[in-house]
This record gives sequence, structure tokens and C-alpha cells, in this order.
Amino acid sequence: MQLYSFTLSVESKKHRFNMSLTLRLSPFLSPPQNHLKFTFRPHPSKPTVLSPKKFTSPPTIKCVRGNSEHLPLTPAKPRLENVLSTAASLYPLYVTVGGIVACLQPSTFSWFVKRGPGSYSLTLGLIMLAMGLTLELKDLLNLFIQRPLSILFGCVAQYTIMPTFGMVISKTLGLSPSLSVGLILLACCPGGAASNVVTLIARGDVPLSTVLTVCTTLGAVIATPLLTMILAGTYVPVDAVGLSISTLQVVVAPVLLGSYIQSSFPVVVKIVTPFAPLFAVLASSLLACSVFSENVVRLKSSMVNATLASDATSIDRLQSILSGELGAVILSVLLLHFAGFLVGYLSAAICRFREPERRAISIEVGMQNSALGVVLATSHFTSPVVALPPAMSAVIMNIMGSSLGFFWRHINPSDPGTSQELDEK
Repeated sequence: MQLYSFTLSVESKKHRFNMSLTLRLSPFLSPPQNHLKFTFRPHPSKPTVLSPKKFTSPPTIKCVRGNSEHLPLTPAKPRLENVLSTAASLYPLYVTVGGIVACLQPSTFSWFVKRGPGSYSLTLGLIMLAMGLTLELKDLLNLFIQRPLSILFGCVAQYTIMPTFGMVISKTLGLSPSLSVGLILLACCPGGAASNVVTLIARGDVPLSTVLTVCTTLGAVIATPLLTMILAGTYVPVDAVGLSISTLQVVVAPVLLGSYIQSSFPVVVKIVTPFAPLFAVLASSLLACSVFSENVVRLKSSMVNATLASDATSIDRLQSILSGELGAVILSVLLLHFAGFLVGYLSAAICRFREPERRAISIEVGMQNSALGVVLATSHFTSPVVALPPAMSAVIMNIMGSSLGFFWRHINPSDPGTSQELDEK
């Protein structure tokens, strides 16, 4: 038990008061009691007089005696959260560095690749579990009730714009059947969690982006297998039921489980939640770079074959490399995400959504859950090339999305028609 005693002296030109304060602190082993005692004594030499006149000078308060060296201090908790949040926002850097390492030393990720596709599914499940820990379904449900039109529009745009352009680009570029299936599978995946971070950078509607990610992820159980079967079934047989079960196991179930844990064990989740985004980012980077390293040997062989001619110039060799399989993958993924960003924004603008909503819808449509594409490709298709477009997307998509986010950050999201509405909110 700690006992603290203070005596305060308040002086003015006409009056003098003494006030003693006794503070008794005891540990919370029993229900807290009121141990705070105030004693107020006027100075005996002069009566206490209440004057309506104002003091010509402010009173002086002096601490005469006190013992407060054992008072507890509040730890600076937000600093750690800021560090973790900043580290999680460097997702494009992690994927880019990992991709370079995969090109130079593919064996770096061999320990993870050898355990696939089981290691891929487990990793994605943990990523989605971390996402579920940060969600409160009550808040998302309330937001859906308040703004159903923008949410429904974003979900429809997600599963119409990207799959359509995935099929059109694969046919236009004349991709091989395996690459076409991989690109279409990527286009049919739901929005990725990285879109929420990019929307925040772009000064977009973050709550809308979050609820769109959740809704498209839950809808992926039906939408992703069905659209893949319809669009990619002309190239190879597609097991829609198997894709649906895998999506349910590695995406939907972990998200719902994480949300249940969040509501049932809030104290534990409060400790873990600041680390969840960084874990998800690192795990996604590992997953994408591992699949990319698995295809590096094949890509390098095509590059070597393209540079065998000794009399070819550097420009001719570069054109030969880009015209090969590697160039086809890079170009197709670039076009797919560019179309998602552009058409997503234009469609939202045509429907007269506010600027922050346009940015959120554009980013949500343009950024896919490439990790899900990798897991489904490695689990349900025999050719390893099918997983190459989703793996390349993890690098290209995040670079494009982050660049767009920083570009929009320097542009005021308010426009003349909606500035007053934004100020009210």
C-alpha cells in the first residue's frame, strides 16, 4: 500500500487558504475503494470572505510537500504500432527484393517449394486468419446497411471487369493454354488485402475498400470457380467443385475463424492485432517469391535461347526476350491490372460516385488476391506455368498500385460537387 500526502497553499492579496490532500493507493487485490480524502481549512487569522470582485493577479499554487516518486507511467504504445504499420506498408519492396533473390538464387526458397502445395495452402490460410483477426463483422454489416449501393457496385465490378479483360488479353496476345488459364484464374480472384493499404495512401474511402475486400473474399467460394470454369474451361478441364472447396478451406473459413476469435478473446487479439498486417505481408511475399523461383529455370532457358545469336544487337536481344514467354507474362499482367485500375475508376465516375469512392473501387478492382491464385493453380492444375501469372502479379500489381496511390495522394480527393458533403462527414 502506498500513502501520498500533499499540502497546497493558495495565496492572494486578501486571502490565504491551506488545503491538505491525502491519497492512499492499494493494489487491486480486492475491489477498489475510495481512499481519496480532501480536507479544506481556512487560515485561522482571517475569516473566509467571498468577494465578487476579481483578483487583480492570479493566485499562486505551491506544492509544499509530496511523495510521488512511485507513481506509474503510461507506456508509449502507439510508437510500436506505428513502426509495425510502416513496416507492413513496404509490401512492394519485400516482393521486389524477394523476386530479385529468386532470379539470382532460386534455391533460397527451395525449402518452402519442396513442401508445396501444402505449404502454400497453409500459408494462405494463416494470412486470411490474420485478416479475420482485424475484422469486426458488426461494423462491416452496419456499413453495408448504410451504403449498399457502392458496395454492391464494387463487388459487381470486381467480378465482371477483371475476368472479362483476362479473357480478352489472353486471346489478343495469343498466350499458350497454360498461361491463359493462369491469367484468367488471376482475374477471377477476389480483391487483395493490400488494396486497403494502397487506398489509405491514395486518400480514398478506406471503410469501403475494407468491406469490399471482405465481401469479394466471401463471394469467391462461388464466383472464382464458376467464372474460371466458364472462361478457362475452353483451354483445360476445370474442377469447379474442387476450386470451391479449396477456396472455402483456405480463404473463407480462416476469415470467419479469425473474426470469431476477435469477438471471443478480445484481450488476446488486442495484443496480436498490431503484428497481423506485417505477418500477412511477409507471408504473402514468401508465397509469391517461392512460386516465382519455381519457374525461374524455365524462364532463364527461354532467355538463353533468345540470346544465342552472337551477331544480334542488344536491342534485338531485348526484343527477343520480351517476345518470349517471360515478356508475354509481364505484358499480360501489366495490361490486366492497368485495365482494372482504369476501367474501375471510369465506371465509378460514370455512376457519379464521390472521388474517394472512385479511388477505392479502382484500387479494389485493380488489385487481386494473387496468393489465392497461386494456391489454386498449384493445387488443381498440373502445369507449373499456370501459377506464373499470379506469382508475377504479386510484384507488378503492388508496384503499380503503390505508384497510383502515391500519385493520388498529392491530389485533393474533393471535387466542387462533393466538397461540402465530405466536410460534413
